Amino acid sequence: MRISDVVKRKGGTVVTVRSDASVTALLDLLAEHKIGAVVVSDDDGKSLVGIVSERDIVRQLQRSGAAVLDQPVSLIMTTEVHTCVPEDEIGALEHTMTEHRFRHVPVVVDGELKAIVSIGDVVKHRLTDLEAERDQLTAYIQQ
Repeated sequence: MRISDVVKRKGGTVVTVRSDASVTALLDLLAEHKIGAVVVSDDDGKSLVGIVSERDIVRQLQRSGAAVLDQPVSLIMTTEVHTCVPEDEIGALEHTMTEHRFRHVPVVVDGELKAIVSIGDVVKHRLTDLEAERDQLTAYIQQ
């Protein structure tokens, strides 16, 4: 299984935020789309300059207090972003996500942002495949 299989099922829509947007605007995006992370892009989602998650916001709130809400996203975003390509194996991505303790990985092709994959997407894909395999085995046994 490859990352492209996950993207086919979930779609390639990526919610982005500009690095100069306020953390409050970021929170609005997270709530509106019911997501846990947003890719930071200053060119309408073509390329990425960072990623920011709920975890980043909480950590900065603990350090700086409510003043962070008026600060730009660039102050709290992660700039060293782990990315993947559609041809990557799902198992390798699962390992990387677990090892490095992050839950969202942008999918990039030739430097251009194409999708984002969450650990939830990967798990859902894996469960769907396991259920299909179970159903096939059950049908085989019942024949």
